[in-house]
Amino acid sequence: MATFDPRAILAGRPTARPSVGTVVTIAVSSVCLVVALVVMLAGGASGIGTSVVLALVPLPALLAGILALDRLEPEPPDALVTAFGWGAGVSVLVALLVNTAGTELLWTPLLGAEAGMLATVTVGAPVVEELAKGAVLVGLLWFRRQELNGPTDGIIYGSMVALGFATVENISYYAFAPPGALAATFVLRGVVSPLLHPLCTSLIGIGVATAALRPRGRRVAPVVAGFAGAVGLHAVWNAAASFGLGGLAWGYVVGLAVLVGLAVVLHRDRRRIVGLVRTYLPPYAAVGVVTDRDVVMLSTLGGRRRAREQVRARRGRGAARAMADFQQAATELAMLHRRHALGLVEGPEFEARREPLVILMAHARVAFGG
Repeated sequence: MATFDPRAILAGRPTARPSVGTVVTIAVSSVCLVVALVVMLAGGASGIGTSVVLALVPLPALLAGILALDRLEPEPPDALVTAFGWGAGVSVLVALLVNTAGTELLWTPLLGAEAGMLATVTVGAPVVEELAKGAVLVGLLWFRRQELNGPTDGIIYGSMVALGFATVENISYYAFAPPGALAATFVLRGVVSPLLHPLCTSLIGIGVATAALRPRGRRVAPVVAGFAGAVGLHAVWNAAASFGLGGLAWGYVVGLAVLVGLAVVLHRDRRRIVGLVRTYLPPYAAVGVVTDRDVVMLSTLGGRRRAREQVRARRGRGAARAMADFQQAATELAMLHRRHALGLVEGPEFEARREPLVILMAHARVAFGG
């Protein structure tokens, strides 16, 4: 290798810099966000500044919770930013224009004003919004499939795009809230139901991540199933919220069931990743890259954290960063072996990805002291 860049090696790219496609996607998403805000203002939105502040209040806690799930094999920051930006920009603008057009041109002429709005909320909006959000996840499957190593990755990317969407959608709700109803709207949107969009789009993420670990001819079904689950959950929640407190309680029961299901999926996927580490890493002891103690350490988040803390106390932050690189490279190596075993990575590509990871682990061992 001409240069040794741990960030590029872990990302599986020649350079750690974002690709042209990533930069273009973020730029387009930013333009769409500005256009969406302009459309809101033109439609009579007021108090945009206050609305933005209220929409951002729950965001740090939600982002921290999602990123906490991403500790075994952290996703590239540029991919996470792209997902969030797509949700906040492209998805919002598409949903705003299509939902408005559907209400005015289809549902209201067909059903009348009141029933037409209900149809938009319970039928049109779930389909349009989940398709708009899920498009970027399908893009990941097409262009950056190597980032999707299991259900956890799908949940993380789905949640990121959903948080971007929900944040800007909340700005719209707060800006158009009737006089005296802003506080109640904030409680309903920011406190009572902040997980609605992440729960829905996580189902698409799981479908897309499942497809990424299947041969080409078997990828459509899990993606379709993910979209169907997301649209169904979204429609159930919107319909339930239209029927007062009793309906809202029913919506919460359904949402809680999905949340528990996602927690089970995350737990099982973490055990799967630990199993891959224990299966594929021990043979590398023969070349001095890992030891039996390393495999034990890599098998739990607590063990990984303690290793970083001990190295930091003994040799400083640089060595702790090397230990973190070692841990992530080991996890990437185990998952690469799994993709190779499934026939998703051919021999030359496997070796081209494997060798830099092994070299990175060797360099990291020297940096943190063996």
